[in-house]
Amino acid sequence: MHGFEEKIRTVMDFPKPGIGFKDITTLLKDASAFKDSIEAMAAKFDPEKIDKILGIESRGFIFASVLAYKWNKGLIVARKPGKLPAEKISEEYELEYGVDRIEIHRDAISPGERILILDDLLATGGTVEATIKLVEQLKGEIAGIGFLIELTFLNGRKRFENFNICSLIEYDSE
Repeated sequence: MHGFEEKIRTVMDFPKPGIGFKDITTLLKDASAFKDSIEAMAAKFDPEKIDKILGIESRGFIFASVLAYKWNKGLIVARKPGKLPAEKISEEYELEYGVDRIEIHRDAISPGERILILDDLLATGGTVEATIKLVEQLKGEIAGIGFLIELTFLNGRKRFENFNICSLIEYDSE
């Protein structure tokens, strides 16, 4: 561990009762911790094996955009419904506290492009699984999957055993 977990605040009963929300804004406002988290994530992947970086709405955009800039890669955004203006594809998924849908532009990925997927948190894995389906539907290849935080007690990682996956912070309980 890098000590990043000390910078994460848990907000109880958000967005619903019983949920302990991991608030990364406390890490992001600390310039040194934010920079170190980006460098730690960058060290987990080989930029030569990545064509584009896909950030999942909304906090995944933060990490994806910085790494895309750092490595001079294209950036793809996976958004909630109604946010993307051009032709898109979508996939429904279940959250630990409900159901949602994720979309990407149909022209975001060309066949064979190697895509690194980044998000702030891995819980049950539904959002990432839906995102992988979108990448694969456009004939892209998953180069890796990265998270700042992983809630290991929810076993989301098991969905992705065939992929290069990393997380910087692991929580074994809420």
